[in-house]
Amino acid sequence: MSGRVQRFFEGDVWFSFRTSPVAVVAALVALLCAFCALFAPWVAPFDPFDLAALDLSDARLPPAWSPEGQPRYLLGTDDQGRDILSALMYGARISLLVGLASVLLSVVIGVSLGLLSGFVGGRVDALIMRTCDVMLSFPSILVALLIDGVGRALFPNAHDTLAFAVLILAISMSGWVQYARTVRGSTLVERNKEYVQAARVVGVAPWRIMFSHVMPNVMGPVLVLATIQVATAILTEATLSFLGVGVPPTSPSLGTLIRIGNDFLFSGEWWITIFPGAVLVMIALSVNLLGDWLRDALNPRLR
Repeated sequence: MSGRVQRFFEGDVWFSFRTSPVAVVAALVALLCAFCALFAPWVAPFDPFDLAALDLSDARLPPAWSPEGQPRYLLGTDDQGRDILSALMYGARISLLVGLASVLLSVVIGVSLGLLSGFVGGRVDALIMRTCDVMLSFPSILVALLIDGVGRALFPNAHDTLAFAVLILAISMSGWVQYARTVRGSTLVERNKEYVQAARVVGVAPWRIMFSHVMPNVMGPVLVLATIQVATAILTEATLSFLGVGVPPTSPSLGTLIRIGNDFLFSGEWWITIFPGAVLVMIALSVNLLGDWLRDALNPRLR
C-alpha cells in the first residue's frame, strides 16, 4: 500500500465516510447503478435495442410477480416488448454518460474562466461576471433547451454522436456559471497570499501561477459542487429527453423511457414509467447525499 493511499485511509475524510451510514448506503446505491450501467451488455438479461429479438406478443407484460407476468421479464415489458430491467440498465448508461460528461465540461469552462476572472481582474473580471449575471437571469433548463434546439436546427440529420455532443454542450453551457463564481471568489483570496507573491517575485509566469499554485487551493469547493451537479445534469438530461429534445430515439435514456411509459400510465401499464422514474430518483438522491457528505467532510467547521 502506497503512502498516499495509507494516509487517505487514516485521514479524516475516510473516517467521516465510514462512520456515516447515510454516506455508505448512498455510495453503495450509486456504485450499484454505475456498475449495472457500465456493464449493461453483460449484466442485462436481454438487449432491449436489438430489433430482431423483439416480440410484439410480449408487449406490455406486467412484472413477474403479477398473475399475468412472466418470470423471464422481472419488471415487465414496454409497448414494444422490450424487457424493462434491461432497458433501465442501458438507459442509465446513457444518462450517466451525458451527466458526467456535461459536468466535466462545465468544470473545465467554469474553473478556467473563474481563475482568469479572479486572478486578472479589471475589465476581464467585469466581462466574465456580467456574462454570469446574464446566464443566471435565465432558468438553466431554458438555456439548455435553446442551445439544444439551435443545434438540432443547424444539424437536422446529425449522427447520434453529434447529437450527444450537442446535448452535452447544452447542459454544460447552463452549468458552468456556478463553478466560475465559486472559483473567482476563492481566487480573489488566494492571489494576495504570500506564496503567490513569492512566485511573482521569482519570476514565475502568471498562467503557471494560476494553474500550478492557485488552482489546487481552490478545487475543494469545486469537487463538492461537481458531485452535486452530477445529479442536476442527469435530471436536466432526463427533462430534455422527456420533452423529446434530448438523446436520439435510437439510444433512449431514462428520460425517454419515462416519456414512453407516460403514454400508458392511465391505461394501467404503470410499470413502464414507474420503474424508470424510480431509478432516476435513486441515482439523483444517492449522488446528492454523497455531495452533502463530501461538503461536510471537507469543511473543518462542520466536523
